[in-house]
Formats: sequence, structure tokens, C-alpha cells
Amino acid sequence: MAEARCAVHEPRVEKLKESEEFKQNIFREWRRSTARRFYRTRYTYTQAGKWGDLVIDPLRKKIHTCDFIGLPNCIRAFITSVIVGFWFFIVLLYFRRYFLRCLLSYRGWMYEQPKTQSISTILWGLSIKLVSGYHPKLYSCQRSLPRMPVPPLQETIGKLLESIKPLYAQNDKKWIAIQKEAEEFQRTIGPQLQWILVFKSWWSPNYVTDWEKYVYLMGRTPTPINSNYYIMDQEHFRPSTHQTARTSSAISQFLKFKQLCDHETLEPLRIRNTVPVCMKQYERMYSTSRVPGEDIDYLVHYDSKHSKHLAVLRKGIIYKMDVYDKFGKLLTAIEIKKQLEWIIKDADIHEDDCSESEKLLPALTGIERADWAKSRSQYFSHGVNKDSLDIVERAIFFVVLDWRSFKSMSERATFLMCGDGQSIWFDKTFTLISFSDGRIGLNCEHSFADAPILAHMAEFNYTNEALKIVQFDDHGNLIPTPEDEQKFFVTKPQRLVWEVTSDLNVVLQSAKTVNLKNKDDLDLCVREHESYGKGFMKSCKVSPDAYIQMALQVTYFKNAGKFALTYESSMTRLYLHGRTETVRSLTTDSVEFVRAFLDKSISHDEKLRLLQKACNRHQGSYRDAMSGRGIDRHLFALYVVSKGMGKESSFLKDALTIPWELSTSQQPQQQFASSPDCSLPQYKNFLCPGGGFGPVSDDGYGVSYMIPGDAKVFFHVSAKKSVKETDATLFMNQLFETLQEMKELFSKK
Repeated sequence: MAEARCAVHEPRVEKLKESEEFKQNIFREWRRSTARRFYRTRYTYTQAGKWGDLVIDPLRKKIHTCDFIGLPNCIRAFITSVIVGFWFFIVLLYFRRYFLRCLLSYRGWMYEQPKTQSISTILWGLSIKLVSGYHPKLYSCQRSLPRMPVPPLQETIGKLLESIKPLYAQNDKKWIAIQKEAEEFQRTIGPQLQWILVFKSWWSPNYVTDWEKYVYLMGRTPTPINSNYYIMDQEHFRPSTHQTARTSSAISQFLKFKQLCDHETLEPLRIRNTVPVCMKQYERMYSTSRVPGEDIDYLVHYDSKHSKHLAVLRKGIIYKMDVYDKFGKLLTAIEIKKQLEWIIKDADIHEDDCSESEKLLPALTGIERADWAKSRSQYFSHGVNKDSLDIVERAIFFVVLDWRSFKSMSERATFLMCGDGQSIWFDKTFTLISFSDGRIGLNCEHSFADAPILAHMAEFNYTNEALKIVQFDDHGNLIPTPEDEQKFFVTKPQRLVWEVTSDLNVVLQSAKTVNLKNKDDLDLCVREHESYGKGFMKSCKVSPDAYIQMALQVTYFKNAGKFALTYESSMTRLYLHGRTETVRSLTTDSVEFVRAFLDKSISHDEKLRLLQKACNRHQGSYRDAMSGRGIDRHLFALYVVSKGMGKESSFLKDALTIPWELSTSQQPQQQFASSPDCSLPQYKNFLCPGGGFGPVSDDGYGVSYMIPGDAKVFFHVSAKKSVKETDATLFMNQLFETLQEMKELFSKK
């Protein structure tokens, strides 16, 4: 029967084999068997140790878990939606980050006036706000910031030669030699260094990452005047004349600003309230110290868990003052005030008990860095001195309760810059200096961050004082808040103990002598110009910054009888880890304007035309610097690469060693978008003059200025008294004369 059945169905089997369906089934079965053999072979190979269970097992598990065998449909749907939602969130996160980076790479908006922006730029700005959010966190835009591009080598060298051309006569042998060096550099080592720099820009957050190390931390000269700078409080306004009330209020506001940074609730700064900038420099604003080394310094930042106190100096005695109670709660301003009053009382009692040598300890931070490093290693590496020094360096910041006061802004600024030779701890990121009349100010270390960062913190306090968020009564006392009714478990301030040997005493006396010598050599003049402001300069249809820069060019020529290579600081924080760039204000156009302005035979209209031309040129250079198309950071990075390769370049060395005889900087007045307009009449006396710095070149000037509103301009001019050719007061007088002459130039229009 079986053979008969087979014989009956044999024709059908043959037909089935010949059919297309049978062929497809055979092919499908072959593919499955091949896949099984492949996975068996691969799994055996992985078991040998190369791939491991990480290759096949997770894949098989995923296949099986996707079925969720044995689970109800609702649970399977929930798990599937969670998995899909998670991966969708990750994809959306990365898409947002890179899309925002593409948007932020656009720089065309910078070359358009805010009132005449194109439709495409407006749509671009709306897209940024939509993607970044209307209230972003402090560091939420960091990963979306573009990396700073490396400018073309030929473009940088061309701009360099154009900027130094006014310093030399056309047929000067030195100028001809510089041109030849530039051509040789572009033919030989230049392109190789450029390629290395481009490769570095691909993997490094910023190709100028060595700036902090080589420019600041490797500097061996004393930091006061040469590196550190100062910030003043308001020109006329004082919320209180009581020293402890004003100081405790400022300390409380600075600590609240710290909380905003720690919790990342402070919004990032945004240009035109749209474009975010890099906020990395805010990470080390508090609890950071610059530690000296014989060859190079380094920065040490302490976590908030280990830094909950201030170092307070009163009459040469240093105290540790906790600003958090035993349970980690931040003290109120009134509680801080009680601590400061206790310190003042204790210091006045024990002033005579403290040796004169011990009072000189802060002077060590103001001497040559290598000398301070040797003294630190010899006298502060063990015992009680090491413990006390550690407390100072771990402090959130340093506070000086001084017993003096100064009437003029110039005298007060001089003290803020370099103190009395033994009061300021220059290695802390900033020192809050309090005067007996309720005035305050800051001395700031420069390596960790640029001036606008600490100016942002100072503005937070000054704005809250102006808006009376910090409240004082009619007698200048702090008004209690509901928080003051709470109970705080506070420890008393601790007086630091030091062991001063006879050898250390000699070092301290020498350090004070060095500090006083540098202080006495500083020539500083601070003044306001009340008949000028942004309003008038904008009515001249030029950039206010460019207007001031042209006035400085005229003034320097009057003062020195020559032109000087001019440094103006600009930021590059539109890029990740960006800091500053140099705007070279001296140009062939500015030289042409200066000569014409001082030539009485030149017509009035021609002078105006040349001024307009020079200002437009300067504004374009400023925008290029902010856009990563500057000169000096590119040259500096090329020089660092050449040193790393062991190749000398006389062209780069000569280009970077030309002295900046005129170093300038404009300070930001308002960095908080919520701050009131400082041009309003009711805030006229609440304006802060900003701060200043020392001259970069010994035979030059350092000029800092702030244009706070439509009515005033503040100037800080510094020089060295030991150089007979410079005089800060004379330069200031000539500058005011120039500004008046330029104003008359437009009034005759």
C-alpha cells in the first residue's frame, strides 16, 4: 500500500519540485540554515575570547525581550513606549545640540546694525531662542557652542603687516626686513605650523588653550600692577557709611551669586539678548587660589564641600570666618555682620600681641613668583604655617577690613590696585577690600578669568543696592529679614596662628619693601567726563568705542609725539572656552585721521570724513576679533606650536615682542538683562566707574574706560612714575582736551 501511495503521488511531487513555490521554499530553508551556521560559528568564535558574550547574547536577548513573552498587552505597550521614548529623547537631545551649534556658527548678524537687521537674521535669532529656550541654565548652551576656527595664515600675516606699517617709514630698513621675514615664514615653516594648528582645533575645545598657561601662569613678575586689576564701587552712592553693614551686605550678595552659579540658575550672558556666550570661566570664580611655582604657577580649585569659610584680615591679623552654620545653611547678612564686628573688636584688642613680622605675611603674594615659591616651600610646607596657609587658600575669597578711607577716586583706586604693601592676598581669585567709610572694592587675580566675569558679580551686588533689594534704614543699618528670625548655629571666627622665624622675618621685610617700591612707582589717575556719553557719540553716527579709540590715538600723539602699537581687549566667548582677542586700534586710517585732525589747514568736512572712515575700520576690526578672525591669538598659537616642535621663528618672535605702549580696554556696564537702564536720571549717581589695570609696557599707558550711559564716561589711566616720558595726569588732561575738540568738530557740522 505504501509503495502504491508513493507511486500515485510521485507525479505530484515532481510537479511540486518544478513549481516556483517549491523553489522559493528551498531557498528560504537554505538561507535559514546558513544563518544558523553563521551564528553558531560566530558564537563559538566569541567564546574563544575575542568577541565575548557582548556580541551575540545581548543581540539574542534583545530579540527575545522585544516579544515580552508572558506579559499582558498593557505592560508590553508601556515598556515599548518607554524604550522608544528614551531613544527619541536621546536623538532629540543630540539633534538640538548640533542644530544649535550650526545656528551659533553664523556670524553675519554681527555685521548688521540691530535696527536694520535683515529678515533672515531675525528668523535666525528667533530660531536660537526657540532651540536654546527663553530661560536657559548657566551651562546649558556650553556643548552647543562652536569651536573657534583657525584663520587663514596668509590673512593673518597680511593683517599683521598692515597693523604695524604706521610704526615704520616706507623705506625703513627694519620694515623691509620684516616684510622679507613674513614672506620667508609663509614659504617655509608657516604652512606646517598652520596645519598642526588646524588639526589641534579639531580635537581641542579651543586651539588657544595654552593662553592661560603661557601668558599668566608662566609670568614670573609680581602679580600686582602687572597682572591683577581692580574694580571700584559706585561713584557717589553709598547705601551705608557703616563699614560692617556695607561689607556684610556685599559678602552676602557675593555668596548668593555663588549659589546661583553652583545651582546653575544664573542664566548665561546673551549678546543682544539672543546669542549665548561661553560661561566656563565662572567655574573657578570662588574657592580658587593661584599657587606659586619656581617655573610656572598653577591654580587650585576647592569643592564647595571643603570651602565654606572666608579669610578675613584686620590690622594684620588673619581670621577664618565660617559663612555657613553647622548644618550647612548660608548665614544672613546680619549674621555675617555680627561675625565681622567680633573680628574688628578682637583684632583691636590683640593688635599689640601680634608681631610686626606676622602682619607682613600677605606681602609674600606680591613679590616675584619664583621667590614666593621658594619661601613657600621652605617656610610653609609643614607645621602650623602649612595649616594656616591651607585655610587661607581654601577660603571662598579674601576680605580686608581696612581702617582707612580715601577722598578721591584716584587714591582709592591706587589702594585697590596694590594696597599698602602688606594687606592684600593677591593669589586669591578676588579680595574684597572694605574701607572705614563704607566704601568697598575688589582686587582681582587675572589668570583664571577675565575682568567681565568678576564685574558681573560686582554688578549683581551694586544693582541690588540700587534697586533696594538690599535694604538699609536711614542710619545705614541693615534691616532684618524673615530669615534673621531663624536660629543659626555659628562658630566664632578663628584667629590663624603663624610661626615666624628670624629667617622668615628677613624674607617678609624684603617682600614689603618690594611691594612698597612697586606701589610708589604706580601713577594712576581716575576721572569722569560729565559732558560726554553714548548719546552724543551715537548721534555722530559712529561706534562709541571707536570714537573713544580715535580720541586716544590723537591724545597719545599729542603726549608722545609718535604713534604706538595699541592694544584693545575684545572677547571671543562666542566660541567654546574663548577668552580674549586683541583689536589693533592703530591703523593707516587712524593715522591719517590723527594727522588731519591736528592740521589746521585741513578742512572741517575732510576731518569728519576721515574720522568716519577710521571709526568704520575700527568697528570692522572689532567684529573680526569677536568672530575669531583676529591676529594675535593666532600668532601666539603658532608660536607655541613652533616651540613645541623645537623650531625657532624669528618672524613670530619679533611680531609678538613689539611693545604695547598704549594698552586699552572698554568695560561692560550692564551684563544683567534685567538691570534698569543706567541712563535714567534717577540712577545718575548709582553708576560704577568700573576698574583699571597697570601699563603693559613700562614706558607706556594703561587706559581703561566705561561708557555707562548717555551722560558720562569714566577713564582710568595708569603709568610708571619712574619713566619720565609718561605722566598719567597729563595724559588724562590731554584726553579731555581732545574729547572737547572732537565734540566741537561735530558741533560745527
